[in-house]
Amino acid sequence: MRGALSKLKFSEKYFSANTHKTTWHTHHTKLQHITQVYTLAGGLRKAVSAKYGCVVLARHARACSRLHHSRSRADRDFRKPPAMIVNSFRISYNSLMAKYPFETIEPKWQKFWDDNKTFKTVEDPSFPKDKRRYVLDMFPYPSAAGLHVGHPEGYTATDIYCRYLRMKGFNVLHPMGFDSFGLPAENYAIKMGIHPAKTTAENIEHFRRQIKALGFSYDWDREIATSDENYYKWTQWIFLKLFEKGLAYEADSPINWCPSCLTGLANEEVVDGFCERCKTKVVRKRIRQWILKITAYAERLLNDLTDLDWPEPVKQMQRNWIGRSEGANVTFKVDKPADVKEDYSIEIYTTRPDTLFGATYMVLSPEHSLVEKITRPEQKQAVAAYIEEASKKSDLERTDLAKEKTGVFSGAYAINPVNYEKIPIWIADYVLISYGTGAIMAVPAHDERDWEFAKTFGLPIVKVVLDDLSKGDEDIDEPAECTVADGYSINSGLISGLPTAKAKEKITKWLEENRFGKKTVNYKLRDWIFSRQRYWGEPIPIVHCECCGIVALPESDLPLTLPDVKSYAPTGTGESPLAAISEWVNTTCPKCGAAARRETNTMPQWAGSCWYYLRYLDPQNNNAFAAKDKIDYWAPVDLYVGGVEHAVLHLLYGRFWHKVLYDLGLVNTTEPFQRLVNQGMIVSFAYQRGDKTMVPTDQVEKKPDGSFVETANGESVTEVIAKMSKSLKNVINPDDIIREYGADSLRLYEMFMGPLEVSKPWQTAGLVGVSRFLEKLWAISEKPVIDKSAPISNQAFDTSADQLTKLLHKTIKKVTDDTDTLNFNTAISAMMIYSNELVKLTEIPRYLWEPLVIMASAYAPHLGEELWEKLGYNKSVSACQWPSYDEALTHDDEVTVVVQVSGKVRDKFTAAAGMSKDELEKAAFALPGVQKWLEGQPVKKVIIVPDKLVNIVV
Repeated sequence: MRGALSKLKFSEKYFSANTHKTTWHTHHTKLQHITQVYTLAGGLRKAVSAKYGCVVLARHARACSRLHHSRSRADRDFRKPPAMIVNSFRISYNSLMAKYPFETIEPKWQKFWDDNKTFKTVEDPSFPKDKRRYVLDMFPYPSAAGLHVGHPEGYTATDIYCRYLRMKGFNVLHPMGFDSFGLPAENYAIKMGIHPAKTTAENIEHFRRQIKALGFSYDWDREIATSDENYYKWTQWIFLKLFEKGLAYEADSPINWCPSCLTGLANEEVVDGFCERCKTKVVRKRIRQWILKITAYAERLLNDLTDLDWPEPVKQMQRNWIGRSEGANVTFKVDKPADVKEDYSIEIYTTRPDTLFGATYMVLSPEHSLVEKITRPEQKQAVAAYIEEASKKSDLERTDLAKEKTGVFSGAYAINPVNYEKIPIWIADYVLISYGTGAIMAVPAHDERDWEFAKTFGLPIVKVVLDDLSKGDEDIDEPAECTVADGYSINSGLISGLPTAKAKEKITKWLEENRFGKKTVNYKLRDWIFSRQRYWGEPIPIVHCECCGIVALPESDLPLTLPDVKSYAPTGTGESPLAAISEWVNTTCPKCGAAARRETNTMPQWAGSCWYYLRYLDPQNNNAFAAKDKIDYWAPVDLYVGGVEHAVLHLLYGRFWHKVLYDLGLVNTTEPFQRLVNQGMIVSFAYQRGDKTMVPTDQVEKKPDGSFVETANGESVTEVIAKMSKSLKNVINPDDIIREYGADSLRLYEMFMGPLEVSKPWQTAGLVGVSRFLEKLWAISEKPVIDKSAPISNQAFDTSADQLTKLLHKTIKKVTDDTDTLNFNTAISAMMIYSNELVKLTEIPRYLWEPLVIMASAYAPHLGEELWEKLGYNKSVSACQWPSYDEALTHDDEVTVVVQVSGKVRDKFTAAAGMSKDELEKAAFALPGVQKWLEGQPVKKVIIVPDKLVNIVV
């Protein structure tokens, strides 16, 4: 192998020394020699692969293979000047010989950053407010599985941006921590038989190692974990503030119950009727629980979205979840039979009070508190059976328009307040207790769900809205179809003939005057179910005293820590495992000193993530969740990057807690996250059967014709794009990629795959291209660096070096603009183009090389540090100033203008940049290649794009 390398080296020197000879004989002789070299390259490929087989030399082997297989191309191009052939070979040879030792470079610089605390951040007052940036990643849940390649995408984006900002003169806060309480950790601990505190600590250590291996510039001195006692002390403290403000209360109410996780779930944690975490079908269950009154902030949560720099789809998702509507609350008295002593009334909310005259029956949710009270004795058995069946359905199933409507008559009647007619009261599961008042007036002629229900059970349908009064009202008693649009009121007493808007206004005023109802703003948003019946969560700092009732712990007793127990499995009874630990549960009332019991429900995982961005500001503070001067220095978060899956849950909850803290005077802004960016998901290939079920990748075989079959049965499957999943065996472990290609290659590839916000399929083969770019940078660094002066900007640019200077300034501008706007893929492309020109030089002028090293260091920091050190510098490249550019040098003096005739390219010419349209038109018409296509044809118009195109339409 050494002999082959020596011959290659000799050949390169020989050709370099004789490239000035251009005779055909010399050319032919050199071509024969170069063909031999290509053959040698093929032999070298085999030698490298056979002897070493390691990753780095394997890449050399692939380079040799490319040389070998390019022999035929060399034979075809024998008419090219010898210098061109030799230069092409030299570039390939240099690439071949460039050994980029990431295996030693990356651990070296990671240790350097740790030892020197390179990215430690302090609140330096010399930085003005506009030169401070708080850049935050949504922190990970440290599962036993560790990171997959989708996790680092957002982290890499923020890291590049933070490195760029620091070099632009900003003081940057960029922290990392772990969302470490919650069900996944507890379930894993139960499965493994290990305490969740131990498994969580191990998982955090694993995640931290993986994150550090990617070279992110986090300030690790600010690391937090939500399960740390010093952290959740302040989560409990914030809960007490919510309790003091009346925003935390206890109630017995129905919840979504997961039979697998054995805990209650908030509505937001149920997806398509299934537990978001374990995919088990949920049921409805009534238990005691703590609830946070997020509805008190509904209007502010809605209105304050306007000024946020967030993706519009995310803001719209929050608007839809909050679900603001205007209408009226209307009271219907329940008709009292002779054997009933008590008076009852049903309050309903409607957005269409103008349709009251068309209400022909009422519906109560199965969970409504009046169901048991008003149901007549003869219907009690049927109603009870129906309620039991309804409890097994999710909210989504119950409100599905496509499903058949079910219900049961209560035996009771209500009085319609506008016409005093008796209408039957039904129990039906398409009405939810979580929306409005849990009861509706049914107007089947103008509501699709009511229409289907009325048709199913033979209930009256009365039309009270007509889209056009001129059509008449012949189908009032037996309408042919349901109409939900606005129109004109008919058959509606005092509002007949009025358009919908005016009819609403008039009937609402009448209801208020007669004390039957009032104008109301309603929200779809429900109060936040805050209890979890599990062990691994923040204990709620409340005690229950027979004398004093619900009593908050004094702040001096915080943190209320979890007891160290052997059994933490859920009870399945609706009580937390803590309820069985009598020595922890039994306590004294802090108010009266009598015997009391601790609250045994724990907080949900969302509690710790509601405010973690504030703890990063002052993570070691024992006297406050964060000092006010540090909050004033950094808040709010300037850029928050994370997945769109948190659009409603975490972001809505976090905004709610922040607004409460703002009202308490504890934070300086009304919103926590000023700008939000959702990175696209990195997905992977998976395989799908004909019935749309999925097959794990390790159970699929690729046939020679490129098709795929399931190995178990030989049935054809289709390759599709899917989310990475352990069950599909399509998860890519970043440790494997780092081991084979290096962390910088992984970082660069994830940014080069496409725009940050777009989902992209992972293809390991794509890493090869970015690896070559890094190897090319290494190859350039191996060449002599000369301290040649840069050309002065007002000189004429004639030499190749001068043209490289212009290309450098264009590259700096492009990379600067694209990094600033998070368009990392195009910034990388610009650096690749520039390096392709730089690598052609035998000696590298320092002024052309150093700016590229600095810019590349933000993207590939390990390599950037090493190249900077090779240039003779002792300090970290991260402390350098970002390169500047001369705007005048970013503009071309000459441009190539394409000429089309009726849309087809017929010629082109070189023109001075900025040439006027008249001059461009004259130059285009003068071209011989254009004139022949214009002969005898009248010109209809000429379309000109300055500096680019002239299109002559004939």
